[in-house]
Amino acid sequence: MEPLASVQAALERDEHDEVLRLTDAILAERPGDDAAHELRARALLALDRFDEAEGHAADAVRLDPDEIRYRELMAEVLSAKGAHRDAAAEYARLARDDPRQRAWTLAEAEERLDADQAGQAADAARRAVRLDPADAEAQLTLARALLREGNGPGALRAATALAELRPGEAATRETLADARWLADRDASAFAEFRALAGELSGADRDRVLAKARALYAQHAGFWGRLALAVPGLFPLALERGWLEVR
Repeated sequence: MEPLASVQAALERDEHDEVLRLTDAILAERPGDDAAHELRARALLALDRFDEAEGHAADAVRLDPDEIRYRELMAEVLSAKGAHRDAAAEYARLARDDPRQRAWTLAEAEERLDADQAGQAADAARRAVRLDPADAEAQLTLARALLREGNGPGALRAATALAELRPGEAATRETLADARWLADRDASAFAEFRALAGELSGADRDRVLAKARALYAQHAGFWGRLALAVPGLFPLALERGWLEVR
């Protein structure tokens, strides 16, 4: 096999140490081999060696700046190492070059959410929705960005559109409940949180319970505050249907 074909085959077999060994030899002979830098970066990324992966992805981009997959790789590495603003900027550059590629615009929106840039995330998600209003992931990201931004009516519109595309899914129902809460539709939001708490488990249930508790606390009277104060009583009371929000 040709050297790069051997490297690709090793990468596909998840033999990342072999990829590093082979690319060491290739780059010793041809330091300007952009494909070898790419394959080495992918192996390093799989090994969670993010700084080294970023260096080789940058070398690949420098050697062939017009190769789209190298720029995508750089964005993936930046995202994996937690540099979400830089990853968003990479995806934004890709999307500007080809605005029809919805995946890049959506990836930018998701990275901006992770970077706590809610306004810019919402702008990018809107662009993704305009490209395809039936894209459920784009509607979900838009709803979450608008929730983070504090835009209740906008979040409710996006979450309602999402519910039409993905009815019944837990993530959809939770997002819609969040939007209703932000839009001051507390009773329906609380009812959905209660329903979800009875269906979910683990960290998902804990998260929904925390939301139900916070929402109920805004309306609780004397007996409600007692239910909140006694350890373990709130989940039981919620499950039994003893609590409600009007």
